[in-house]
Amino acid sequence: MSGKRPHDQADYDGDAKRVRSNNGSPAPPQTDVERKRAEAMAKIAAMKARMAAGRSNGAPAAPAPAPLPRQAPASSVAPQAANGMDEIAAKKAATMRKLEEAKAKIAAARGGTSGSPATGGFGAPPPMQQGPGSEMAVRLAEQKEEARRRAAELANRNRAPGVSPALPPPPPRQEGRGARGGLGIGLHPSLMGDLGAPSRAKSQQGPKFSTTKGNQQPAKVNPYLPASLQEQDTKFDEEIYDPTLASRKGGDRKTRELVFNQKGKFIAQANALKQQARIEEMKKRIAMETRKTEIEEAGDKAFLVQAPPDVEWWDEGLLPPDQNTYDEWDKPGRNRIESDDTIITIYVQHPVLLKAPQEAFQPGPKPMMLTKIEQKKLRRQRRMADMKDEQAKIRLGLVEPPPPKVKKSNMMRVLGEQAVKDPTAVEARVNREIAQRQNDHEVANEDRKLTKEQRAEKLREQQAADEAKGVKVCVFRVENLSSGKHRYQVDVNAKQNNLMGIVVLHPTMNLIIVEGGAHSIKAYKKLMLNRIKWAENTLPLSATTPTTFTGPADGTESKQSNARDSWLNPMTEDGSLKDLSENRCQLVWEGEERQKSFKRWYSRVCETDGEAREVLRRSGMENMWTLARSLNEVV
Repeated sequence: MSGKRPHDQADYDGDAKRVRSNNGSPAPPQTDVERKRAEAMAKIAAMKARMAAGRSNGAPAAPAPAPLPRQAPASSVAPQAANGMDEIAAKKAATMRKLEEAKAKIAAARGGTSGSPATGGFGAPPPMQQGPGSEMAVRLAEQKEEARRRAAELANRNRAPGVSPALPPPPPRQEGRGARGGLGIGLHPSLMGDLGAPSRAKSQQGPKFSTTKGNQQPAKVNPYLPASLQEQDTKFDEEIYDPTLASRKGGDRKTRELVFNQKGKFIAQANALKQQARIEEMKKRIAMETRKTEIEEAGDKAFLVQAPPDVEWWDEGLLPPDQNTYDEWDKPGRNRIESDDTIITIYVQHPVLLKAPQEAFQPGPKPMMLTKIEQKKLRRQRRMADMKDEQAKIRLGLVEPPPPKVKKSNMMRVLGEQAVKDPTAVEARVNREIAQRQNDHEVANEDRKLTKEQRAEKLREQQAADEAKGVKVCVFRVENLSSGKHRYQVDVNAKQNNLMGIVVLHPTMNLIIVEGGAHSIKAYKKLMLNRIKWAENTLPLSATTPTTFTGPADGTESKQSNARDSWLNPMTEDGSLKDLSENRCQLVWEGEERQKSFKRWYSRVCETDGEAREVLRRSGMENMWTLARSLNEVV
C-alpha cells in the first residue's frame, strides 16, 4: 500500500479525486496500481464473506463491502455543491444504511448467535479479523490521536502567561463529503467558507447600500487566537508615529459648533496694529535725527588739523626698530644709513619713464595767422588749380562743357546779332537765366542745410569729442538762489552744454558742481561769473515750467515745498522782493579728473550741513562743501 490513508467515505459517481477547497492543499491523485490493488482486496473480502455465510446455518451471504472511495476531480466540486443539501443528505443516509447491513451480516456469519438486525439485538462483537482493512483502521486511529495531542501541545506552548486557557476547540471533523487536510485534520475556518459557495464570477455583485459604511464587511475573527489578544489595541512608537496623520474614519466626524466673535474684537486688533505702526515710525524718526546729529559732529571734526606723527612712514626704514623719534638721529647707532643692513646702496635706480596722461589731451598746433591779402592770394591759387582740372576733363570729353554764362554786362558781346535784331527778347532771356541761377543756388544751400535733429546730433557729437579730451570740473558758491530767473539760467545752460553735476540748496549758501568737456565748462564758467546779474531780483512768473530746482522730482517733496515757501521764495512775508544786493557767485575750485563722478544733472535740498555732506559723500565730493564753507571766512 502507499503511504496515504484510504478515503473513509463512500465512492460517489466514480470520482478520480476527492473534493478539496479552492484555498486548500490539493489531494494527491490515486494511481492505477493502487486502484487495482484496492479492487482486488475488495473482491477477496467479498469471497471470504460468502464462504463464511455458506458454512453458517443457512444465513444469507453478506454483500461485498463497498470499494474504497476514489478522489473526485476538482472540477466536479462546484456543481455538486450547487445541487443543494437534500441530495447530500439522501446519499449520506443510504451509505450509512448499507454500512449497517454489511456489519450485521459479517457479525452473523462469524458468530451465528447474535440477534437479528431487525430486532436490534446484537451480541458481543467477535474479535476483529486481522487483515489489511483492520490494520488501516488502527493506523488511522493512531494518527488522529497523535494529531490531537500535537495540537494541544502547540496551543499550550503559544498561550500567553497570565491568560486563562480560553482557546476555542478546533472545529469538529465533518463526516460528510468535503475538502479536508492531511492526517484527518479539518480545514481552517477561514477556508470553510469556499465550500458550497458559487464561483467567483457569479458571486461578485454590486454594493447593496448607497453608503460606504453600509457596504463594509464585518471583520473576520481568528478562532485560534485568544479574545484578549484580538481586543488589544495596536501600539505605535510615539517618536515616529504621528496620530494626526492617520486617516480619519467616517464615524469620527463631528459637527462643529458655531463660534461668534465678541463685539469690538477686530477693532481692537486694528488699533493695536495702528499703535505698532506709530511706534515704528517714531523709532525711524528718532534714528534719523540721531544720524543727523552724528553727521554734524563728524563735519565739525573735519576742520581739525591732526598733529604730525613722531616718525613719518617713509623714515621708518632708516631708523632702528626701537627708535620712535628723530632725536640725535645723526649719531652712530641711531640710524641705518651707513650700516650693513641699510636700504641705501651705491646703485642708482632709474624708474621707467611714463608718458604724462594730460599730454594725450593737448590740442594740436594752430596754423600760422595770415593777413587778408595773403588769404585772398591763396584763394585765387586754389580756384585756379581747380579750374585747370575742370578744363582738362572737358578737353578729354569726360565732362560736358557748361552752358555760356550770359549776363547783362556781356550780353551784346556774346549774343551780338541776336541782340541787335531783337534786344527785348534777348534781355528777357538773360533775366530768366539769371533768375534760374539764383534759384539753383538757393536750392543747393537748402539741401546742404542740416535739420533740427541733425544739428542736435552734431552738437552732441562735438560735446562728446570735447569731453573725450579730458573731464573738467568747476565748483561755484552762490549766496542766494531765491530768484527763479537765476535758478532757470543755471539749470537750462547746464543741460544745453551737456554738463553733469549737482546743485545743493541750503538756507545759508548754495553749492553748484559741474563737470564736462573743456568747451562746455568754459561757456558755463563765463555764464556764472559774468553774464548772470546776481544782484538783480525779479518777480516769479505764474506760468513757468518747473525745473529741477522747483519740481518735486528730486529730494523729499515735503522739503521742496518748505524750501519754496521760505528761503527759496523771492518774495518776503510782506509781499515785497528780497534784497539781493549782497548776492554773488564765487569760483571755489576748478581742475581735471580722470572720470566723471556724477551720472546726471540734478539738485538736492539740504537743511543742515551734515545732510549736505552726506549727499556729496556718495560722489566723493564732501570735501567741496568744507572748502566752500572756509572760503567765506577767508573772504
